Amino acid sequence: MAWTFSTDLAACLAAARPAVAAHPVVNTILLSVIDALERRGPRAYGDTEPVFGWWTGADGRAGGVVLHTPPRPLLLGVLPAEAVRALGGALSSEPLLARVRSLTLRAADARTLAEAWAAPTRVAEELRLYRLGKLKAPDPAPAGRARRATGADLPLLARWCADFNRECGIPGAPSEASLRDRIAYGGFLVWERDGRPVSLAGFFRPIGSASRIGPVYTPPAERRRGYAAGVAHAVSGAAYAAGASEVLLFADLADPTANGVYRRLGFTPVEDRVELVRA
Repeated sequence: MAWTFSTDLAACLAAARPAVAAHPVVNTILLSVIDALERRGPRAYGDTEPVFGWWTGADGRAGGVVLHTPPRPLLLGVLPAEAVRALGGALSSEPLLARVRSLTLRAADARTLAEAWAAPTRVAEELRLYRLGKLKAPDPAPAGRARRATGADLPLLARWCADFNRECGIPGAPSEASLRDRIAYGGFLVWERDGRPVSLAGFFRPIGSASRIGPVYTPPAERRRGYAAGVAHAVSGAAYAAGASEVLLFADLADPTANGVYRRLGFTPVEDRVELVRA
């Protein structure tokens, strides 16, 4: 049983794609990042070369994957407990992981990883993964309507997505290429009131059975009018129309308002994830 680390995405997927694809709901972020790297190349998330790792179990099969796209945290998918423990040791010894200062992982794995990592850690963020059951319309319905974003909306999308990242503490901003890609498949909806954009939501391409909603963003001056609920409802329907049978999203547990909105729309909890930061 061992970890293998590499900068070769093809080698990682040749060994471990079935293990990742076997859990399309819990591995939703991992799958969408891999999709972006395959579509746009290894610089999809920045100029630093990404790093991939896969765990080989006692049966000789890959049992899970991690990937690192600096400056974002190391991303862990579904992993056996022994792989999580072994990763803690590798964080202190593997040269390709020398840049890692934070990780995002399932909350159930966080204690195991923290105990195995030879470094003090703290939890910087707690997120809840939701799965949509029966989609419910917001009540009361907000004023306005949703429309599909176009190339003319690119400056607005760039600004609002950068604002969303800044508010959420996500490093960097989405590239123009990534925004254009999402516009091309209808992955952004804008909520308008009286012809004026007031809120935004996106969805990722369905991979396997699942599509993830994100971001959902309303500028501060437009909040508390129900626009986020309206656009989240609309974008969920758009994800279904694009072929998803599972519609997912993450919500920050520190934001009870957003969690309440999503529950009222029909989303139900799946599991929690945390960002673990080297203190």
